[in-house]
Amino acid sequence: MADDIRMAIIGHGFMGHEHEKMLSDFPGITLTGFADKDPEQLVDVRDGLKRYGSNEELLADPSVDTVIIAANNNQHHDLVIQAARAGKHVICEKPAAMSLRELDEMEAVCKGCGVTFTVHQQRRFDPDFRIAKAVCDSGTLGNVYAIKNQLYGFNGTMHDWHVFASEGGGMLYDWGVHLLDQVCWMFPGAKLRSVFADIRSVINKEVDDYFQIMLRFDNGVTTTVELGTYYLADKADEKWFERHWFVAGDRGSAYVDGFEPTGKIVRTTHLLTNVPGHRTMTAAGPTRSFGPAPEGTLVTEPLPTVNTCHRNYFEHYVRARHGKEKLFVKIPEVRRVLRLMDAIRESGRTGKSIDFE
Repeated sequence: MADDIRMAIIGHGFMGHEHEKMLSDFPGITLTGFADKDPEQLVDVRDGLKRYGSNEELLADPSVDTVIIAANNNQHHDLVIQAARAGKHVICEKPAAMSLRELDEMEAVCKGCGVTFTVHQQRRFDPDFRIAKAVCDSGTLGNVYAIKNQLYGFNGTMHDWHVFASEGGGMLYDWGVHLLDQVCWMFPGAKLRSVFADIRSVINKEVDDYFQIMLRFDNGVTTTVELGTYYLADKADEKWFERHWFVAGDRGSAYVDGFEPTGKIVRTTHLLTNVPGHRTMTAAGPTRSFGPAPEGTLVTEPLPTVNTCHRNYFEHYVRARHGKEKLFVKIPEVRRVLRLMDAIRESGRTGKSIDFE
């Protein structure tokens, strides 16, 4: 189509292949081809798409108006600036930059060249996250006071360049960016007051492969984000190794498990009351909070349904480029998450809570 956005992609690794599958037949977008510094990565580019001999050749193609940067993390800064100076609009994979300084330079060049600049935070459209957000937004749990977001892996290894610090590897850069973006976007009007983090390299030599992060927002919600690549269990439940959300409010709780989520909203039929001088015996002993719940005490409701997928990111992008809405992922949001990652590293290094906003 004449008014299609004409995209080319620098990098044909995992995300480059994902973009190829997504965009090869996408309304409003014409995918032209790929460049990669390793020619072997271009061997399986689909017929009909160009295999550019270099980044420079791709950026010099007058038929291309938009470039997706899907190279290693440490290459984002230079490639975004090169694309902007070539007059191309830019979508960059996450993390957009290795530092705030880099991001600010990238944004300044893009503004100076008159091109748009955004970041591929497609996991804002993950169904499990959107369900957890819908539960919070609905008010069905009353005042939400705690949220847990957990992701566990079973072998501790990372692929390719992700094991090298010099390439921008490690789980905070890999998954942490997504998880932090999600919890910040869950409460768009709330300020993040403090950060406490534990970051470790459990079985990897150079980069982090475990973190637990506690975020305190000024709306009264404490969010805990935990990721472990070597966090083992022999539970029969396959979803142990997938995403888990838990949302706690004063009128009930909700759990959302797995990337193809299952779960429930859970409530009590009545609240327990304190009776001074009276002991209640249960199968677990004289306790009323942690023993088995009496039959009929807990009731469940289905989770809300959501209609969301990663294609939505590019649907929003096409509309934004045609002036029908603003870019879905805005650079100030990206900058906030990079600032937060700096605070997380400082907390992990010092063992202290860090004031944030």
